[in-house]
Amino acid sequence: MPIIKPTNKSVESLEGLHLYHTGFSNCAMRVRIALEEKELAWESHLIDLQKGENRTAEYFGINPNGVVPTLIDDGVVIIDSADIIDYIDRKFVSGSLRPSSQVELAEMYEWMYLARDNHLSIKTYMYSNVKNSQGMKRSDEEMADYRDKQTFDAALLAFHERFNSSNGFSEQEKAQATAVIDECFAKMDNRLKDHQWLVGEAFSLADITWIPQLVVLKAANYPFEKYPNLEQWKNAIVQRPSFKRGVKQWLVGMGE
Repeated sequence: MPIIKPTNKSVESLEGLHLYHTGFSNCAMRVRIALEEKELAWESHLIDLQKGENRTAEYFGINPNGVVPTLIDDGVVIIDSADIIDYIDRKFVSGSLRPSSQVELAEMYEWMYLARDNHLSIKTYMYSNVKNSQGMKRSDEEMADYRDKQTFDAALLAFHERFNSSNGFSEQEKAQATAVIDECFAKMDNRLKDHQWLVGEAFSLADITWIPQLVVLKAANYPFEKYPNLEQWKNAIVQRPSFKRGVKQWLVGMGE
């Protein structure tokens, strides 16, 4: 469920839209793009992942996964980026980001959930291929603390246990993650061969869900040249004001 009851009750008094996020997070990028597409005013709460600010008791009291993003809407707490952008588009109806056709609406959710359900494959590829990945490892004490607090998402805990183990990810695990990503992008490339957008004839939540994957995987040198139809789609999106404000603005000094 996207809406949760936080144990950190202080956030329930917040008025307006508040986003807990970090710049280089594909999930946070989705939410920022959606907020900017809707031209909504929102207050930024940057979380420094390198300093472990997402693993404090205070933040776990807001998001029981200890991840970004988290959206607060007049004290209502929404987690999981796919659920957040769906919530935003449902509540703030002006400038709809969903197709009107029920068939196309189902297709939109299929694309969104494909991205969400494969997020650990993306993380495995990223953690295995970015240059500074070893600097992302946690100490034994940090892992013990995280293990004690992370009781909400067993799969995410298992991922971090594996990454922080002495052996790290096996070659088989890396290959499996790559195969999942390859299959997703091949499906996208095939769709975009004859269409401008992933669903219907207009930019939608499906496109918002997927474009950040290209941003983060570029940093891991993913071979996007294998999928030529993605290029035109990507170029159309990066020119949108929402991408410039929701993604590029937050990557200043980090590269793109």
